Amino acid sequence: MKVFNFIPNFLTLSNLFFGCIAVVYGVVGDLEKLALFVSLGLICDFFDGFFARLLKVDSKIGVQLDSLSDLVTFGLTSSVVMVDLIGSSSFVIENSSNFFISILPYSAFLITLSSSYRLAKFNVSSKNTNFFGLPTPANAILIIFLPQFIERFQLELFFENVFVLMLLVFFSSYLLISNHKMFSLKINNLEFNQNKALYTLFLSSLILLICFGLASFTIIIILYIVLNFLRAIV
Repeated sequence: MKVFNFIPNFLTLSNLFFGCIAVVYGVVGDLEKLALFVSLGLICDFFDGFFARLLKVDSKIGVQLDSLSDLVTFGLTSSVVMVDLIGSSSFVIENSSNFFISILPYSAFLITLSSSYRLAKFNVSSKNTNFFGLPTPANAILIIFLPQFIERFQLELFFENVFVLMLLVFFSSYLLISNHKMFSLKINNLEFNQNKALYTLFLSSLILLICFGLASFTIIIILYIVLNFLRAIV
């Protein structure tokens, strides 16, 4: 039935809806709820592609809609988190009378700009089993769970440093627009030799989740990045 063909787009729009709510919570400083609604968006983002393949729905509108939704749910929310963290640093607060320092938190929107470029590049590229550059959902996971990571490992003093936070913004933005080949998180077959990095990531992720809970998500993405760099070297 044609009504079922709208399921992928419904899930994509749900992803966007959750992303909008996440932004609102981020603006008022509730980063915990922001992470919750981005997580709901992630679930919708996974299942819209799943149902599109299941129902064999190939829609050009769906492809564009997916990228527009991802820009808000994963790109904009990541910037909002970093704006909050940079704006809360003692350096920015103590020097808020300085105009240039007071606008320093807004440099975090470089992540949104880079996400936009990355998504546009992905839309016009030929699809294969690898990504080029860090996927926007992975980048969002890296950043939106950063507050839980900081609290769990008591790294408040380290991430209080505005230069550390700025370095993270630039590194995140660079990874998004880079041409580094990164393996897909989809399993096309069960051959161990062809999926060694993926199996390593999944097993490590399970152990990390059991040990550290939500704080592990940031570690998992760091591990994903490291594994991809190692694959490029070996």
